[in-house]
Amino acid sequence: MRLPVSIITGFLGSGKTTLLNRLLQDPAMAGAAVIINEFGEIGLDHLLIATPNENTVLLASGCICCTLRGDLVNTLRDLDKQRRQGDLPPFDRVLIETTGLADPVPIAQTVVTDEKLAPTYILDSVITLVDGVNGLQQLDSQPESVKQAALADRLLITKTDLPEATVVPALLARLSELNPGAQVLTVAHGEITPALLFGAAIAPEARAAEIARWLRDGEYAQVETRQRGMIAGKHDAGIRSYSMVLETPVTRAGLTAWLTALASLRGAELLRVKGLVNVEGEPVAVHAVQTLIHEPVTLERWPDAERRSRLVFITRNMTRDAVEGTLDLLSWQSEASITGVPKPDPQAYARFLAAMTRMR
Repeated sequence: MRLPVSIITGFLGSGKTTLLNRLLQDPAMAGAAVIINEFGEIGLDHLLIATPNENTVLLASGCICCTLRGDLVNTLRDLDKQRRQGDLPPFDRVLIETTGLADPVPIAQTVVTDEKLAPTYILDSVITLVDGVNGLQQLDSQPESVKQAALADRLLITKTDLPEATVVPALLARLSELNPGAQVLTVAHGEITPALLFGAAIAPEARAAEIARWLRDGEYAQVETRQRGMIAGKHDAGIRSYSMVLETPVTRAGLTAWLTALASLRGAELLRVKGLVNVEGEPVAVHAVQTLIHEPVTLERWPDAERRSRLVFITRNMTRDAVEGTLDLLSWQSEASITGVPKPDPQAYARFLAAMTRMR
């Protein structure tokens, strides 16, 4: 069984240190390993025992904590190696804390796509903290904070207990427009049940309620209706959320080609896409973040009587029409070449390329 990896991100001063300290004091997190950039920046409490690796320590809770100095791949491999050799206690999940200005996508991409890590680790959730006092101002002035919020599986509004946190209702509304699919939680002093933060990845045996919470296509439809009435120049005007329904099943080759081309040609504008897709009659959960395409998951059963494909998108400077113009590729009937590589229908692929290059 692969170990789930969660990314904790958020703009400077959003409360990542407080959250981590609280999480690591919870008995449910005793089997966690934590990767941070530098101890001096994060200031975790209760550092106790140095291990044979000078960058790794054991915490009072029994958790493992190490610095990230260089390559994330090597850090994760070293942790697993020490665990297998008995130099570290067993751990059952990994938390990676980013700096306040970090883009979480490269970290997620490393976990998902590196062939050395794939047998051991699986990406679970991106948890973004948003300052309940300064969050609106940061979303207005800091592009990094907007992207961190748009990419999150869980959004935590912090400092909600402070008298200065008068903008929380407006912040909730703003975040629901930026990322309709994320679960939004409020937290004070880092106090939160760990189970609420994890389990964002979809498994083949996922139940109907879990899939509905993951996809949240109804939320996207509501946001899209509201966004149609937005005036030019509004905050986050370049970011749009929308949902689509496909009436007919797609082909396996078409889904692969569509996801790959969409990510490679317009990945910078494709902040997130999720979907429950009818692939030749089977339910398949798909998920992509910019250029990162998660491994599609074939579900054991349909969650309900609906057999149409449902897709949701968060994009930046990429219109719904541009995305709709690419959907022909989903019905691509490939012919295997001599090398076994599928070839697209030339006309469908030409229409796809035209749609991708429009309105850049």
